[in-house]
Amino acid sequence: MYENRFEIGKHFSITITKRDEGRRLDQFLSEADLNLSRSQIKKLIDAGSILLNQRPTKPGVRVKPGDRVSGIIPQPRPLDVKPEPFPLNILYEDPSIIVVDKPPGMVVHPAAGNPSGTLVNALLHHCKDLGGINGTLRPGIVHRLDKDTSGVMVVAKDDQAYHQLTKQFKNRTVEKVYLAIAYGQFSKDEGLIDSPIGRHPSERKRMSTRTKKGRMAITRWKVIERFYGFTLLEVFPETGRTHQIRVHFSSTGHPLLGDPVYGRKGRPGSIHDPFLKECVARMNRQALHAHRLGFDHPRTGERVRFISPIPQDMNEVLERLRSRRTTSALSPNGRGRG
Repeated sequence: MYENRFEIGKHFSITITKRDEGRRLDQFLSEADLNLSRSQIKKLIDAGSILLNQRPTKPGVRVKPGDRVSGIIPQPRPLDVKPEPFPLNILYEDPSIIVVDKPPGMVVHPAAGNPSGTLVNALLHHCKDLGGINGTLRPGIVHRLDKDTSGVMVVAKDDQAYHQLTKQFKNRTVEKVYLAIAYGQFSKDEGLIDSPIGRHPSERKRMSTRTKKGRMAITRWKVIERFYGFTLLEVFPETGRTHQIRVHFSSTGHPLLGDPVYGRKGRPGSIHDPFLKECVARMNRQALHAHRLGFDHPRTGERVRFISPIPQDMNEVLERLRSRRTTSALSPNGRGRG
């Protein structure tokens, strides 16, 4: 919309034209290539760092032609997180983005209980050319994978890339393809799960489809390979709710193999084959992998796609399942047996 001429730490000045008459000041500035979020702009206006006609103003003021908006884009603050030299499997990197193949067991962002050893810690050490993201010198996390979900993630390295990618995820133009191993047989070759997801009514650390305040959640799936008691699926989440794939398949009676929260531990359909049980124990996580990610590059606009091959731990489980095709896998209760 505007020429990208604004630089961090330098004074900027914009004259309002007829086409923007009547707009809120904070909304106008959020689209003016300042590479600042609307919430960050509000804070700067409230702090008196952005002026209207050389005077302090309010975020909601309506602008008119000839108004002069001026201020200084602040230098990004350092993030209070320690860089740590963990190895990263980097699929692609340029000045705007970095695409990584996240291993299982790695938390994406530091939080209570996980202050270190996260993807952000590793990226802070690896990336020497990070720009500011919403005023903070940090990698721009635009989507997340659960701790024990492996696969492709894209991370922004500057504010423009962050906001462009965030918009694509919000508008659902990002191609997200997962591989999952689920319990049971599927009567159809493909399908769709459309069930709102929210906090579990009694267990606050879990998500559930049985909630009064759920948010829309849609997951498409396609059968890739059938086994005795299990199915390999290609999964296409159209929304991005917390634990969405795991919750959706559990709600249909097909929880993911190895899922410690939404799985079948101690329930009918648990694993009886000792060799398969050993493979699942080594996997030690839900059988879910972010296999493919496609999006428009935030700088060039070119459509790019990145693929992470199925990891060794899940592949070992699949090889065991394939080796048992000639053996009946029905347990005495008639359930699919592992």
